[in-house]
Formats: sequence, C-alpha cells, structure tokens
Amino acid sequence: MPLAADPAAVPSSSSNSHPVNPPVPASLLLSRGVARLEVMLKLTTAILALAAGVYTYLGVRELLNGSPTTVFFAALIYSVAVSVGIYAFWVFLMQFMPHVVDRTGRALMFGCMIFGSLMIVAMSSWLNASALAGAAAIRQHLAITVQNYTRDLDAANTNAIAAQGLLPDIQIASSRFAKLADAERAGSLTGTSGSGTVVQLLTQMSGQLDSLGKEVEASGKRVSALFEEGGKHLAKMREMVSDRGPITERSDGFATESLALMGVIANLQQTSVAPAVKRAAASLSSTFIAPAAGGRSADLAERQTAVVGKVEGAIAAQAASLAGAADKILDMPRIEPARFQAMSPAEAVLRYAGDFIPSWAGAISIDLMPAVLVLILCVVHAAIRREGLPVASASAMTAAEMMAALRMAREVEQASRAVPAPSEPRVSDPTEMPAPPGEPAVAATDENVTALSTARHVK
Repeated sequence: MPLAADPAAVPSSSSNSHPVNPPVPASLLLSRGVARLEVMLKLTTAILALAAGVYTYLGVRELLNGSPTTVFFAALIYSVAVSVGIYAFWVFLMQFMPHVVDRTGRALMFGCMIFGSLMIVAMSSWLNASALAGAAAIRQHLAITVQNYTRDLDAANTNAIAAQGLLPDIQIASSRFAKLADAERAGSLTGTSGSGTVVQLLTQMSGQLDSLGKEVEASGKRVSALFEEGGKHLAKMREMVSDRGPITERSDGFATESLALMGVIANLQQTSVAPAVKRAAASLSSTFIAPAAGGRSADLAERQTAVVGKVEGAIAAQAASLAGAADKILDMPRIEPARFQAMSPAEAVLRYAGDFIPSWAGAISIDLMPAVLVLILCVVHAAIRREGLPVASASAMTAAEMMAALRMAREVEQASRAVPAPSEPRVSDPTEMPAPPGEPAVAATDENVTALSTARHVK
C-alpha cells in the first residue's frame, strides 16, 4: 500500500516565493511631490517677496523728502504693496500656468510672465540694487569726482607756473643790460667813460626787466601756496571717500570741500603772470623813447646816438621774444572744473550700473527667483500629463472624494437603466425560449425537475 505523502515534507511553492510589488508610476510620484511641496512653494514665494519688500523700503526711503514720520510710512506702504504684488503675481502663475496646455494660452501666459517681470524690475529691483549698492555707488561717484578735481588742479597749476619759465629769460636780459651799462661807464661802447645818456638808458632797461623778474618770482610763490591749499582740500575729500561714516553726511562735506577747491583753481588761473609779462614786453618796445645825445662834443653825440639805436633794436628783440613766450602760455586752454553734483543712492546706482553688475544680478534674482519655480511646475505637470493621470487608491481618497465618486457611480447606473437595449428580447428564465412564429409556446420541463408546489403536496 503506498505511503501517503507527508504534507509537511512537500515543499510549498508559495513558501519560497516573495510577493513582488508593482512599480509605482512616475506620474503618481510626481503628483505626490507636487502635493507635498505646495506649502513649501508658497512659503518660499512669501519669503522672497518679503525680502524684496525690505530692500525696496531701504531703497525708496532715500528718494523721499519730508518729515521722518512721513518718509517712514510712505516707504513702508510702498514696500508692503510691492511685496503683496510680487507674491500674488507668482502665486497666480504657479496655480494657472502649469495647467494651460494649448499653445496659444501657453504663449499668452509666458507673455504675461515676461511683462510682469519687467514691471517688478521697474518698481522693485532697481530699488533693491540701490539698497544693496547705493552707498558703494555714491562712494565711487565721489572717487571719480576727486580724480577729476585732481586733474583740473594739476592743469591749472601747470598753466600758472608756465610763466615761471620766462623768469630765466627776463633775468638774463636784465643782467645783460646791467653789464652793458657797467661797460659803458668804462667807455667800452662810446669810447668815452662816464655815466652819460647810454648808461642811463641801459640802467633803466635793466631796472624794468629786474622788476618784471621779481614780479614773476613773487607770482611763483603765490602759485605754490595756492597749489598746496588745493592739495589740502583734495586730501580731505579723499578721506571722506574712504571713510565709513554715513554716506549722506560725507557727501555734504565733500560738496563743501569741492566748492573751496574750485575757488583755488580759479585763483590759480588768475595768478598767472603771463598777461603781465606780455604787457611789459609790449611796453618795452612800443613806449621806448630814444633819449637825445648829451655829449659835449659832436663826435661823442654821434657815438651816443648810434649806441642808443643799437640798444633800441636789442630791446625790441627782447620784447618780441618775451611776448611770443607769453602768447604760448595764454593760448593754453582755460580750466573749467565741473561743479560737484550730489546724488541719491538710486541715481548713483543707475549712473554706474555697469560697475555693479553683481549687485544688480542679486537684486533682480530676489524678485525673479519664483519664475524658476513656475517653470519647474510646468515641466512636472507636462510629464504627469504625458504618462497619464494616476489612479487614485481608496487609502489616498478623502471622504469628500469618496462621496463624490459614489454619487457619480449611482448617476451612471441610473442612466444605464433608463436606456433599454432596443434589439435584444428580454428573457427572464434561461429555460424559457421564445416559440417559433405560428406555434404555441410550450414550456420546456425536465423530467428530473419537480415543481416546488408538487413536492410540497407529496411530502
């Protein structure tokens, strides 16, 4: 007799097999991720909008004038309006843009996003840049102004001391006339020693040139003093540029120093002795009157007259030389220093925007960062639509969703009952078949089937 197989000894096929979980659809994972991050998206947008509002407040406060209370409330109201507007704009796009699938609607939504971004930059981003880099922009404006004033002061000093180059020529000419006078006293020019007409003329010309040289020398000392004073003003202006105090107070002090420096530059241009040299040179030649020879003899008088003519020619040549040198100095362009213009941080940021590109990038990024989140949502929802909407499970449905689904199922069932099938006859019992046309209907019974009423009576 064969032994019965022990059920425990027979390995069960189900004991070694592990249930394999079906892979979760990617669309379901994306949908769950969007649902989990919905609060995070709104919180991130709110924080970015708040940051934009804070920096907008700091930027707009520098543009307003009035009492401190008025400025505070006006800047606060504007910044709150900007924050609310930015938050509402990006939340609207996050809610609607990912679900607009037709090409025209999507293009319009992108147009709205671009237009709204430009409006945000216009009302907030440049003020954010002003708050981030306004002080640095004003400091750069002051530094550039100091460079310009330094250049103007150097140019004015160069023009003023250019006349000092005439001093050696004047001194040489004066010394030459003095030596000629000494030589004439010894009789070297006219052949007769003594202090006559020629000596007096040469001494007079030497004295005039010597006076002109002293005037040029004194002008050089005034130019040096003015240049030193201008250097002190520039030193104070540089200290204000590099200082770390409030930028508004430094800008006011800078304006005061710049005004004083402009006065120094104007005095330097007026101190130039070149016009005086030109006038003196013109007077030497044009107002020269040859003195009459005072010799006791006709021969001496003739010799004196000849020497005086030669002196007149030398004086005319010296005057022409000095006048030409003075004209070259006067032909130099006159320095017109630009007046310092105080700027607000917003104006300085706009003027020197190219030097503060990182600050502008940060200010714009604070406002337009949610645009990246909007684009991410559009990509995610597009991927969900491509893979199909996930089937909701009973554990993931809420009570309201369950009631709505049951109500929809009842409505579908009622609608299907209200419309009967038009072509098929209704058969109540499978054993009953419709009789052929023209024949009476005969109930098909089975001999082994006993009717319920008959069986009850037999019993």
